Amino acid sequence: MTNQKPKKARLNLRLYFTLIVLAEISGLLIVTSLMVSLLGDRAQLTITAPTIIFMLVASLFIGYTVNFLLSRAFFRPITRLGSAMRKVAKGDFSVRLDTESRIREVQNLYSDFNIMTKELGATEIIQTDFVSNVSHEFKTPINAIQGYATLLQQENPESEADAECVRKILLNTTRLSDLVGNILLLSKLDNSSIELSETDYRLDEQVRLAIVLLEERWSAKEINLDVDLDEITYHGSEKLLGHVFGNLIGNAVKFSPQGGTVRILLQKGNGGDIIFSVSDEGPGIPESAMEHIFERFYQTDSSHKEEGNGLGLALVKQILTVTGGTVDVTNHENAPGCTFRVLLPRR
Repeated sequence: MTNQKPKKARLNLRLYFTLIVLAEISGLLIVTSLMVSLLGDRAQLTITAPTIIFMLVASLFIGYTVNFLLSRAFFRPITRLGSAMRKVAKGDFSVRLDTESRIREVQNLYSDFNIMTKELGATEIIQTDFVSNVSHEFKTPINAIQGYATLLQQENPESEADAECVRKILLNTTRLSDLVGNILLLSKLDNSSIELSETDYRLDEQVRLAIVLLEERWSAKEINLDVDLDEITYHGSEKLLGHVFGNLIGNAVKFSPQGGTVRILLQKGNGGDIIFSVSDEGPGIPESAMEHIFERFYQTDSSHKEEGNGLGLALVKQILTVTGGTVDVTNHENAPGCTFRVLLPRR
């Protein structure tokens, strides 16, 4: 067993300083009372109860005033800085802070924070531009290789070994093409440079189309499909939501066992929002991976034996963020597999 260090109790900074101020004022009050008492005995003066009460009220008032001034001068800027840092931690590098504080340390802290977010924003722009440009340049040679490999396949290779080589070339160029396409789409979504092109269309028909496009995969694994789709007309980006349905259904098919069942549901919720869910009978998602499952290039299979590039769920998350939807995942309690649930806002 590993020895875990006991967690130290954390004290709120405002409360900490409040206690210090009150302790200081109380100590001062006690010392003052003793001095007055001694002087009163020597001068034969009488210290009455109203005098003590007045001194107590005055001490509390002074303590509250000092605490209030400290809060305005010190605690409020720290609270604002903490809130801004949480936004930066979530990837928002556009945050800037200004302060009216006359404390030099607070001014320097805010200035350094603004410099940091500016540099982080510039680095992110360089990174996304580089990824976008390189990915775009990859598209042409990949398509050329894919085209030549298709021609070789149509020429009926002389041996089984040649045919297998051509098949592997096509498989890997397709995977690479999908990877580049996902990176380009993510880059456009990050930079808000993609047109949503929202229209009215049948959402249930789009889900059916996604199922048909994946027929080769679920037929090869003899997957049973349990499909329940309400007839729903939706106003949104048909192209982007197509990626959402295709990725989630494709993942369910990929991780379901041979002969397993994939359940697909589309319905309107009580509040008018639209609920889409996909359930599989696969191994589920480890608890340690739950908070990372929608991160880019994250894969629960660290050996990368499973086909994929770790961008599918990140793309789903980003598309739904842009379109105003949400996605979450839960493991089944007393059965294998998990369920991905998408919530689309009422339009």
